[in-house]
Amino acid sequence: MRIAIDARLVYYTQAGISQYIKRLVESLAELDDQTEYLILQSRKHRAPLVQRPNFKRIPIWTPCHHRLEQWTLRFEISPLDIDVLHSPDFIPPFRGNFKSVITVHDLAFLLYPHFLTKESARYYGQIDQAVRRTDHIIAVSEATKRDLMQRLGVPENKVTVIYEASSPQYRPLPAQEARSYVQAKFNLADDYVLFVSTIEPRKNVPGLLQAFRQLLDSYRVKVKLVLAGGRGWLFDEVFATVGRLNLTEHVYFLGRVETEDLPYLYNAARLLVHPSFYEGFGLPPLEAMACGTPVIVSNVSALPEVVGDAGLMVDPQNISELAVGMYRLLTDEALRSEMIHKGLARAACFSWEKAARETLEVYRKVSQSK
Repeated sequence: MRIAIDARLVYYTQAGISQYIKRLVESLAELDDQTEYLILQSRKHRAPLVQRPNFKRIPIWTPCHHRLEQWTLRFEISPLDIDVLHSPDFIPPFRGNFKSVITVHDLAFLLYPHFLTKESARYYGQIDQAVRRTDHIIAVSEATKRDLMQRLGVPENKVTVIYEASSPQYRPLPAQEARSYVQAKFNLADDYVLFVSTIEPRKNVPGLLQAFRQLLDSYRVKVKLVLAGGRGWLFDEVFATVGRLNLTEHVYFLGRVETEDLPYLYNAARLLVHPSFYEGFGLPPLEAMACGTPVIVSNVSALPEVVGDAGLMVDPQNISELAVGMYRLLTDEALRSEMIHKGLARAACFSWEKAARETLEVYRKVSQSK
């Protein structure tokens, strides 16, 4: 087989789908030395994602999310004579002489269209034709598969669920080492509650801020709130809420942090809170659990599927419930210990090696289909 993987997005961002692409490519390289892989990277991204004899970097001029990318990318790759093109960012080019696989991470843009900018709505609005044109779809959770079937009418046999995983770097570290690192790098000396994700409306950051204000006022807990993640879109309400609730001295915005810093931030945190209105998978809670950090997540979409009974579940609309959950994990040592042990066991159930193996099976199945 000759497989092309669209990895252009890795040049533009380190969050979300870019991490999926990097981990998948790295894991395929460890697993498979027979298949020929063409890794489509931005021409500005000069370093190959992996260095293996059967992996070749292909420089691509077409930028991500360009309004003409479905045409121009098709023309760029047509001479490559590929068998299967995998589009992890889910919008494939118009059909050429190859089979198509896409990964759909979530359908938040259909469920919460008011959370989108006009440009985002234009790009994500292509999902209907994308799921029709592609030969097979990888969904990152059963929740996303259900959404594809119910919202877009995708046949069940056209979708394979393949879970993501945390990377090996996410593991328990000595407590003093983690605390010293975050103090030196981020000037974080106090106990803190951690949030890790791009700041965008569906992440429910204003709700988290309201719950944190209630935690400070009602339970008198001395703790900071640390938010690690770049600014996505429609984030003005977040910063307005900080001012309105007089939280400026209690909340730290780190912005986008390097992936090598995240294990230390997770390990030094008292807990991770992930109160999203919707997630197609939910990688930060899994990474936190792998580090031995207890988690609170919303009881919606794919989050219960990922976390199981290894974290506290809360209604993302219920501010008091979220505040009580934080208080419990900050003060109840028996509960903390239980969640830490369950979290480590739960995180071990997910593996990039398994994800790569199952993805390779999809490539083989699609390449052999008529």
